[in-house]
Amino acid sequence: MTRSLLAFIAAAFAAVAIASPAASQADDAYAPARAIVADIGKIVTPNGVQETFEATLGGARQVVNIRGADKANPILIFVHGGPGAVEMPFAWTFQRPWEDFFTVVQYDQRGAGRSYPLNDPATLASTMTVDRYRDDTIELIELLKKRYGKRKVVLLGHSWGSIVGLSVAVKRPDLLYVYVGVGQGIDFREGEKAGMAWTRAKALAAGNAEAVAAIDALAPYPAGEFTIAKADGWRKYAIPYGSLMYAKPDLDLYFQTPRLSPEYTEADRKAWGKGSEFSVTTLWPRLADVSFTKVTKMDVPLVFLLGRHDYTVPSPVAADWFAKVKAPSKKLVWLEHSAHMPMVEEPGLFFAALLRDVLPLAKDAKDKP
Repeated sequence: MTRSLLAFIAAAFAAVAIASPAASQADDAYAPARAIVADIGKIVTPNGVQETFEATLGGARQVVNIRGADKANPILIFVHGGPGAVEMPFAWTFQRPWEDFFTVVQYDQRGAGRSYPLNDPATLASTMTVDRYRDDTIELIELLKKRYGKRKVVLLGHSWGSIVGLSVAVKRPDLLYVYVGVGQGIDFREGEKAGMAWTRAKALAAGNAEAVAAIDALAPYPAGEFTIAKADGWRKYAIPYGSLMYAKPDLDLYFQTPRLSPEYTEADRKAWGKGSEFSVTTLWPRLADVSFTKVTKMDVPLVFLLGRHDYTVPSPVAADWFAKVKAPSKKLVWLEHSAHMPMVEEPGLFFAALLRDVLPLAKDAKDKP
């Protein structure tokens, strides 16, 4: 079974998550560093929140992590990518400043990360559809509204999570102050087509005949059969050209940052590797015809934070849709030195955009329901 090279989708993560025996024995060496990260990140404010719990959403047990300096702040829910590429073990690298202004929620989706071992994969597989992930998120929003006394939330979707997030915004705009799209997917087949064309052009310019031939051999993909093997077939060449992180073809060190996460144990990282493989191989073929191109009007404010160089989920496709859609308000922010991971690549500018363009839209978030 193939291991995905989709941006944050599986393999690069799984390769780190599933440690070798030698790596497992050495893993304890990171314990002091994890303790330092945990201590620095500890929420100590009087009205702060720092908790992790299990929630049953759509019949599946899922792990939810919540952090913030003041429970009166608006809730921001981060819908992670993949499928199966959890963000919780990476969040310590960029999220801490957000927590002074938002109550930030990370959750491992059904079949992913810490949620993977909580459910029977054989039972879960048939439920893994865009609609079910959308409705899981809606249930989570309702739960959090009640738990923290909020009227609405800010919803941020990244990569695969942007498909889930935008689906929520279409179905239940009444739950959201604003929808924030990062690495926003709009049309899967069109995105694959654009990404392949960009990668082929890069390979051609670099004289990489092997890559050009390999990409050409994928035809008629993305038409016809939609498999993860085909998707991997071009992304393994795209990532070294900076489609995932701009001007950073070697991502080994970044993929090891979960070793320092206070939220993830060694066992959690192993579950994450298995869950990412399970999620992407189960769900990817079902995404072939997912598209928002027929959505021309939204009933919630939109903010897109797009990496200028993102060709993992090609940002020009998202920008084209964004220019045409009508919404109560909309703002597109280009992160000029980012690809698919702008919250990591340009964390300061990303955070500034959250404060400038997102937080004011949640100005009444302190209201009780």
